[in-house]
Amino acid sequence: MHDDIPLTTGRARRVLDERILPAVHATAVPLAAAWHELPGEPVPPAAGLQLDFTPYEVGTPWGAAWGTTWFRLSGTIPQEYAGQRVEAVVDLGFDKNMPGFQCEGLVYLADGTPVKSINPRNQWVLVTERAEGGETVELFVEAASNPVLLDYHPFLPTQEGDVQTSSSKRLYTSRRMDLAVFASEVHELSLDLEVLLELQAQLADGPRRMRILQALDDALDRLDLQHIAETAGDARAALADVLAAPAVASAHTISAVGHAHIDSAWLWPVRETIRKVARTTSTMTELIDQTDDFLYGMSSAQQYAWIKEHRPEVYARVRAAVEAGRFLPLGGMWVESDTVMPTGESLVRQFSQGQRFFEREFGIRPKGVWLPDSFGYSPALPQLMRRAGFEWFFTQKISWNQVNKFPHHTFLWEGIDGSRVFSHFPSMDTYNSRLSGEEVAKASRQFRENRLATGSIAPVGWGDGGGGTTREMTGTAARLADLEGSAKVRWEHPDAFFDRAKSELSNPPVWVGELYLELHRATLTSQHQTKQGNRRCEQLLIEAELWAATAAARVGAAYPYDELDALWQQVLLQQFHDILPGTSIAWVHREAVAKYAETAAALTAITERSLSALAGEGDATVVVNPAPVLQAGAPAQGAVPATDVPTAEPVSLAQQDGGYVLTNDLVRVVVTAQGLVTSAVDLTTGRDAIAPEQAANLLQLHQDFPNMWDAWDVDRYYRNRVEDVVAVDSLDASVDADGVARVVVSRSFGDSSVTQEIVLAPGSRTLEFDQTTDWHETEKFLKVAFPLDVRAEHTIAETQFGAQKRVTHTNTSWEAAKFETSMHRYVLVEEPGFGVALVNSSIHGFDTTRDAVDGHVTTTVRLSLLRAPRFPDPETDQGVQTHRYGIVVGTDQLGATAAGIVMNAPARRVTGAHGFEPLVQVSGDVVLSSVKLADDRSGDLVVRVYEPSGRRGTGGIAVDGPFGEPTEVTLLEEADDALPGVAAVTDGVAAFPVDAYEVRTFRYPRI
Repeated sequence: MHDDIPLTTGRARRVLDERILPAVHATAVPLAAAWHELPGEPVPPAAGLQLDFTPYEVGTPWGAAWGTTWFRLSGTIPQEYAGQRVEAVVDLGFDKNMPGFQCEGLVYLADGTPVKSINPRNQWVLVTERAEGGETVELFVEAASNPVLLDYHPFLPTQEGDVQTSSSKRLYTSRRMDLAVFASEVHELSLDLEVLLELQAQLADGPRRMRILQALDDALDRLDLQHIAETAGDARAALADVLAAPAVASAHTISAVGHAHIDSAWLWPVRETIRKVARTTSTMTELIDQTDDFLYGMSSAQQYAWIKEHRPEVYARVRAAVEAGRFLPLGGMWVESDTVMPTGESLVRQFSQGQRFFEREFGIRPKGVWLPDSFGYSPALPQLMRRAGFEWFFTQKISWNQVNKFPHHTFLWEGIDGSRVFSHFPSMDTYNSRLSGEEVAKASRQFRENRLATGSIAPVGWGDGGGGTTREMTGTAARLADLEGSAKVRWEHPDAFFDRAKSELSNPPVWVGELYLELHRATLTSQHQTKQGNRRCEQLLIEAELWAATAAARVGAAYPYDELDALWQQVLLQQFHDILPGTSIAWVHREAVAKYAETAAALTAITERSLSALAGEGDATVVVNPAPVLQAGAPAQGAVPATDVPTAEPVSLAQQDGGYVLTNDLVRVVVTAQGLVTSAVDLTTGRDAIAPEQAANLLQLHQDFPNMWDAWDVDRYYRNRVEDVVAVDSLDASVDADGVARVVVSRSFGDSSVTQEIVLAPGSRTLEFDQTTDWHETEKFLKVAFPLDVRAEHTIAETQFGAQKRVTHTNTSWEAAKFETSMHRYVLVEEPGFGVALVNSSIHGFDTTRDAVDGHVTTTVRLSLLRAPRFPDPETDQGVQTHRYGIVVGTDQLGATAAGIVMNAPARRVTGAHGFEPLVQVSGDVVLSSVKLADDRSGDLVVRVYEPSGRRGTGGIAVDGPFGEPTEVTLLEEADDALPGVAAVTDGVAAFPVDAYEVRTFRYPRI
């Protein structure tokens, strides 16, 4: 036979697009429309329904950027529609290629009942299943005119990303507002043809493909293009046999779950996300009502809390669907957070706040962590997931790697402590599947565990900006349930999938260490003030809990449970994976910075209230140490009068060649006339931390214009162009009354300027840099380099409750791809007998190079300070920015940990009558992470510790308060017989063994 495949497929595609799909709603009459454009922010639905409406004509432009327009649609169902399903069809000016990224609306009945959303891929609203004719119809649409920011020419700078700078031009023009008959048989024919067209495109030229193609021709021969509705049934009959052919027994099984992946903020502000969640969940509950087997999953307790607060009528439908087992709470976290930059305590609270909400609201605890779209995953996560009670982990983002293809889809992920969690990546490489033929075939074809396992997960629905699953997708799933040539598709709870996968893979492959995303590396640096606010508030939350718990135990002060919960939830929200990484529009980051300031003020007030109660009334100055290590002479997490703080010998300051030499009892530092550090000698060993003939504290400026994803990415070639910032405007030095030496250097470059205070305190190994930058560069990347005279095989960078090692060489593509990596408070390089650490208060990104001169190997570490991308926020990081970082000369991992803690938790001074002893003291090989009262408000004390240096040891905890002997608990503060508990309690000290990087949580009952 002749090759007629292109003729058949081209014919089918044109008839489907130009004749069949328009015929689904071909019989229609226009609705009468009226409108009301709000002048500012949205109003509650009850107020929107009561607005004054004026007549509106379809085709009239509407909606300025970020505006809200209420439409009232009214009409009468024609008598000739009797007995048929009638729907309202509303096209607000949609581009079907941009669901979630443009205008959308939520439809209400006149009594305020929400119906469903309308969006580019979901333009219909059910009016009646069976019309009688003559019924009146009145619907209201709360329409949001969100601007398109990620357009067909993406990453273009735009001022539309903030309501303060966006234009007032109306953005959209409506096309249709009709009452229409839903031609169900035509709709079903469209799905038959779409599924078969996409399936045949994935098949080899064998009998199955040829018979599908013949069936397509036969069906189209039976279809009268002038009478689509009347002949659709006959056309479908020609397709019945090929659609009824069953899949082979060994066919891959796809466990589908409805999904929308609503970013809690991104190219829209938080206030718009609240409405997106209401729109999507309304549509999903409607789809649940219209189907028998569809399951929809949604993560993020925050998003449920939003609709509970702002759209209680929608939340009632969600609750009913959850109770019916059709709407599935997933993930167990407050939001789908970034997992690289938040502290360990923040991740614990993501789990505890999320699980508390789901259990309180639905009596459900999700069993797995659902994070499809975060930008890399910390190796501390497996332990935290297991200790929070989770059984599995799901993501797909690693499929975005630029260079290396991840070798597994179903596997065990091992973390820094050795904990393992069963993990799965969907083999179709998307969290926004529409169950296309290409996606389904890809899932089966590239599934890495095909030898032993039978299936994979598919999150199905339009996402990022919401929208979710459509009836077209559920119709596709029904046809793919058991279809020859295709993988099998069934709606299934992820828990059931993971149970089956575990039984199939009794000895799964193991991946050890971080899940590093070879993309989006610049998210460690973009929007520095957002990251700075997060780090500061994380520490203030821990301090506020510590002092509030101490005051409750010592003086009976009321513990501010509600206030702390609310403040934690605000910080956890802003750890969402498009807020903390700095990849949202200007509006989001403007609000985030303001929220951090409010949060910090509230936490400071809690701390001051608690410290006032503890220190008593008086006019003495009391030095308070919030850190679990000694500083400023105060006991760890205790306080002493300032008169009791010992003083060390002042730092000596001498001039040398236009620069200065700073010396204390531990280190000697040379600062040149250019403000560079050319020597930092550990006086104990005589070792110089700075590489020979090199200079540290060298600011370097790079061109930074990635191929895509401006705020997200930095591409390797950025290193090819670098400018050393060495010119000096001024250089001065002094020693203050406390014996602290300061060298102040000012520089100018481009359109920017920077002032540094280089600080050495008495008795300190840390040379600090307090930097203020007035930043006005465009598409530039600012780093500061420290060439270190250390032959380091690894960097050791702090992560949650521990650290991760990364080799300093680039032997393989996997190592070479890690040219920008993450840290928390420190990064350490060391060789036997000597180490140097860089510590910081708000920096997360760094890079490392291994250098050699005549066989002498040194290690250069560069901290990433500022970027200047133009999308999605064209003003990213512009203006005054502050950084604090330091070099710790002659240290090890424990010393680096302590120095990092001190930099982030400085001592404070208060006025009172006396100091006070710590409520909790630890000993041995552990660091104290948090001290708080239990979430269940029993008054019990919860103490969390961890091993910080990656080796086995012992720990001890002593509590000086009205508490009994401890039991070990989970991260959710609950007993678990599998936990080892305390080995012994002797003289009030609870002793226990501890493994490398192990996190232990103990609960002390109130007595």
